Amino acid sequence: MANQAVETWIKHLQLNRHVEGGWYSEVYRSALTIPGQALSPVFPGDRSACTHIYFLLEKENFSAFHRIRSDEIWHFYHGDAIIVYEIDGAGSLTEHLLGNDPSKGHSLCCVIKAGNWFASRVADGGEYGLAGCTVAPGFDFNDFELAFKEQLSKEYPEQKELINSMCRQ
Repeated sequence: MANQAVETWIKHLQLNRHVEGGWYSEVYRSALTIPGQALSPVFPGDRSACTHIYFLLEKENFSAFHRIRSDEIWHFYHGDAIIVYEIDGAGSLTEHLLGNDPSKGHSLCCVIKAGNWFASRVADGGEYGLAGCTVAPGFDFNDFELAFKEQLSKEYPEQKELINSMCRQ
């Protein structure tokens, strides 16, 4: 981690390594709890109404393909552009480009639909990107699934090259 800005953000925001890759810190968990019986059957129990984390990626790292049971809104904060790859149930790939330069096609936020596979990395030429991720109903590790490249490649063979480069297992 040679980048001083990355080290500063990690210390300032008290970020920890994330199992999917990158660094994170939960900064908000709603005190409002939604009872499990009021939610879709895909949720095994009660959930916070909303959660939010800071998420930082360095150029030599990536966030591996994973999915969750809730929608996730990504917000760009600082640094270089981040590409968020999203594969829907039909196998269609969407590349969301988060950043703060609209002349380069950047968006300040994007939504990843519940159940879609997604992964992210810093765009070519960048050093790091700092984002936030808001999840509703709130994030719970019981709702998190990390992809296995062999299995995901069989499901979506047209995305095999990307999947192989963005999975850790």
